[in-house]
Formats: sequence, structure tokens, C-alpha cells
Amino acid sequence: MLLTYPLMAAVQMISARIGRTTGRGLAGNLRQHYPNWLLQTFVALLAAANTINIGADLGAMADSTSLVLGGPKSLYVTVFGALCIGLQVMLQYTRYVSYLKWLTLALIAYVATLFMVDVHWGAALRQIVLPSFNWNTEYIQTIVAVFGTTISPYLLFWQASQEAEDIRAVPERKILKRAPEQGPDAIKRIELDNLIGMGVSNFIALAIILTTAATLNVSGVTEIETSAQAAEALRPIAGHYAATIFALGVLGTGLLAIPVLAGSAAYAIGEARKWPIGLARQPKEAKAFYATIVLATVVGVLLNFTPINPIKALFCCAVINGIVAVPVMGLMMLMAANSKIMGEFTIGGWLTGLGWIATAVMAAAAVAMGVTYLI
Repeated sequence: MLLTYPLMAAVQMISARIGRTTGRGLAGNLRQHYPNWLLQTFVALLAAANTINIGADLGAMADSTSLVLGGPKSLYVTVFGALCIGLQVMLQYTRYVSYLKWLTLALIAYVATLFMVDVHWGAALRQIVLPSFNWNTEYIQTIVAVFGTTISPYLLFWQASQEAEDIRAVPERKILKRAPEQGPDAIKRIELDNLIGMGVSNFIALAIILTTAATLNVSGVTEIETSAQAAEALRPIAGHYAATIFALGVLGTGLLAIPVLAGSAAYAIGEARKWPIGLARQPKEAKAFYATIVLATVVGVLLNFTPINPIKALFCCAVINGIVAVPVMGLMMLMAANSKIMGEFTIGGWLTGLGWIATAVMAAAAVAMGVTYLI
């Protein structure tokens, strides 16, 4: 997690700067400056990975709710799918997030639990700074999954698209290539936003890792098959309410993640096809854009009527994202250094270094995983 923090913060900054500088998302810039086959390949990979991820998130949400309330998971999947579609289409996204973000506070329970369980802090801190390494498929696959969770393609597409969307939504904001005087303040805001946001994200992730290690792992549970097993990590502090707190956290983050997954796919497809796009638009003003959001969510719902374990599906999605992110990041780095695209706001220095290091590290992890399968 110490390694991923500067890398994920850097690549998100780069993505945001592309959107803020050009007024387009990643797909829009791909369409403008690169071959069509490359654009279509990336958009197809993103849409497929996002749809699978939506299905896995919906499955985990239904699994967690069933754990608390009982009842058939298929019913909850359908209800949550319909709810996500309704909220995305009918409710302005900024209002939607302002309500739902409070549900993610349930994840703070992992931070509290961390200080209630018996953690061998000396060994834990040593492993955080100098982690051990095992050359086997399971271990390397988990590393790829961690990268795919923290540095995901859909987050890169979403970040750039939201910066472009804000230019259209906020009258005083202009495309930096046309209003370079706004550059210093915009870049400072982007850097601060990502450093804080990614820092909080990694802190919660680290708390979850340490808590589950100190509770589940020491009890011999090394395979998570259900939400009930995951909820056990909260039992030291929450007792019988562990499942409820865990379910709230899964619901909150799931309801926040699904619009980002469906939205980033819709932005990418819409920019590739030159559709009117944007969550700030009314559905009648961007019919194809909203239809893509609905279709991705519906397919995600249908995936849950197959014999797929939602917890394992989430892990598999993370591995897929870890692989797909590599070419996306490589192209994004070339884009951000291209003066024809970025004008005077091409990236350089430490940001370029961290961006290429992130790309190289993730590529190495993906290649290593492939090698372990062959050995």
C-alpha cells in the first residue's frame, strides 16, 4: 500500500490534467489524435471490464443484504439494479453522491477494529515497509488484483471525463489550452484533491488488510467465499452487528461505485461515437449516453443469474483491471507528454517519472503472473 499510494495519486493527477487541459476525456482525445482501431479496442475492453465489475458489485451488495435480512439474493440484485438505474437517470449525480457517501462511514469500523484486535505491530510495520515476496501464481495474482483495485482503468477514464464535465458545468472554468492563466490554480487543486483522496483510500484499505489479517488469517481463514466470512473481521468490536455494519459499507461503496463504472463506460463510448454526453445533461438531451448506463447495469444484473460467486467475481475483476490498466496508462502517458494535445501543460519531472514507474510496475506484475501460469 505504501508503493501504490504515490503511483495511484500520480496517474490520477495525470488523467485529471488531460481532462482539464483539453476539455475532453481519454476516449475523446484518443478519437481526436490516435487511430480508430486503438480507440475501439480500449473502449471495448473498458466497457467489458466495467460491466463485469458492475455485476460483481451488485452481487456483493445482494449477498450482504441477504446476510442481514434473509431472503433471496436474486430479488436484492434486481432491486439494487433498478435502484441504481433510477437514481442515475432521475437524480443529479452530485445530489446522489452527497446522500450516499455517508454510508461509506461504516468502513471506519475497520479502523476502530484495528485497535481492538491483537495486531503484532512490530511484524506488521516491518512487512508494510519491507513486504515478503513469494514467487507463486496466487501471490502474484493478488498483487495484480491490488494494483487493479487501486489503479483501475475506469477511474482514469472517469477522472478525465469529470474534469471535462466540470468545465461545461462551471461557467468560470475554461479549457486550459484556451485559458492558460487558470493553469496554476487548476493544477494545484488537482494535486491536492488526489493526494488527500488517494491517501484516505489507502488508509482505509490498509486498515481492512491489517484487520482481516489479525482476525480471519490467524484463525486459519485464507479463502473468502461469502460476505459472512468477511463480516467476521468486524465481530471483535461490533459483535452481532458485524454483518449489519459490513453490509452498510458494501451498500454505500457499491451504490457509489456502480454509477462510476457505468458512467465511465458511457463517457468512453459516447466520446468515441460523438454522442452528446454528460451526467449534467437531462436524459432526453443525451439518450444514447443514458441508454449505455442502463444497458451496462442491466447486463450486470443478469450476470448474477449465472453460477458466479460475487466475492470471487470482485477479485477476478480486480485482476482483469490490473491487466487492462497497463496499455491504458502507457497511452495516457504518451498523451500527457504530447504538446499537440496538452499545449504548454505537458507533464514533466516527478509526475512523468511516477507515471512511467506505475506503468512499468503494473506491466511487470502482469507479465510475472503470466509467467507463473506457464511454469
